[in-house]
Amino acid sequence: MLRNAPKFYEVAKRIVEITEGSILVAHNAKFDYRILRTEFKRLGFDFSKETLCTVELAKDLIPDQPSYSLGKLTRSLGIPVSDRHRAAGDAQATVQLFKMLLAKDLDKKIIQESIRLEPKYQMEPRLLDIIESLPSITGVYYMHNAEGEIVYIGKSKNIRKRVNQHFTSDNPKSKKMQLHVAAVTYEDTGSELVALLKESEEIKRNKPFFNRALKRNIFSHGLFSFTDDNGYINLKVGRVNGKEKPITTFSNMKSAKSFISRATEEHNLCQKLTGLHYTSGNCFNYTIKQCLGACIDEEHIHEYNKRAIEVIDYHRFENQNMVIIDRGRAVDERSAILIEDGIFKGYGFYNLNYQITNIEVLQSIITPMQHNRDNQHIIQTYLRHKRKKLKIIKLDTNLNNT
Repeated sequence: MLRNAPKFYEVAKRIVEITEGSILVAHNAKFDYRILRTEFKRLGFDFSKETLCTVELAKDLIPDQPSYSLGKLTRSLGIPVSDRHRAAGDAQATVQLFKMLLAKDLDKKIIQESIRLEPKYQMEPRLLDIIESLPSITGVYYMHNAEGEIVYIGKSKNIRKRVNQHFTSDNPKSKKMQLHVAAVTYEDTGSELVALLKESEEIKRNKPFFNRALKRNIFSHGLFSFTDDNGYINLKVGRVNGKEKPITTFSNMKSAKSFISRATEEHNLCQKLTGLHYTSGNCFNYTIKQCLGACIDEEHIHEYNKRAIEVIDYHRFENQNMVIIDRGRAVDERSAILIEDGIFKGYGFYNLNYQITNIEVLQSIITPMQHNRDNQHIIQTYLRHKRKKLKIIKLDTNLNNT
């Protein structure tokens, strides 16, 4: 490969051009940077760049790996590598590794530090230039001030369009943001669910100035169940009070009632036993022969409860072991959201050439995130509306393989 390759002085100018305004990212960056500086010094040119080392970042963000060599690390993380030990192959592998590290950096230290060091963002005079540099993709976007600090975090299915709305709006909050924003960075998620979870988590972690505090009760209402004196399972929707554990949660009563009406119709449940018809006798659906008579003890308890349990099991979160597979950032990639024992563990991305076959590989690619009521509500709401478009992999009870 080197026999017919150009001499360094022949490509030196091009290297300067393509690295202008950039940060040098490499696996074991000290080595690559030292070689570049040495070669440029021979030409009498002082080559100086900020660097980021994916070895050091990986040790911080993905601890306890048996090896941090590029080959072994990418293999353990399910990153495909072609032409190993060749410039292009190793460079592409490093790109994929760096993307994963950026995703795992929930405190956004890497991005904030790079913005702070890069003067071109601080001198950006027009918001239009920022908008033009943004893609129309699904993801999370970060607005920075001139010091690199994140002042606002948002998510959108079209980042460019959403940021344009911020910059053209004349409401007081948007006008203040327009005065403070010096740069907008973004992270492609492909999946709207991943974007929602990242936005919620990173607002809590970074507490941006222009983000209003997340509402504590974005899941104000819930679905509950109880068994009545006759042995029938009743479903009801109501306010979340902290005493009863909801099967799933809703943002408001309207959403909750819409759900219970749909579930009653789809599973042929009784309006009286789902709280849609308060009566001492039969429900309205029994009159029009759409209820089998659980409201007046005509339907066998076991048969009715079987359908009610189907609704509960389909929407409950507790004790679930599963992976939610959604869109990725590229055609050959998928996102994975991991749930263990009803606890949300985090998300990750994997290449379709690498099937998720065991929990250890899955856990290595996952960016850990907090399990809280906000994230649980986000996941359950997304599943209710998008489940038919998602792939759900149930994990076995000992979590050894899928």
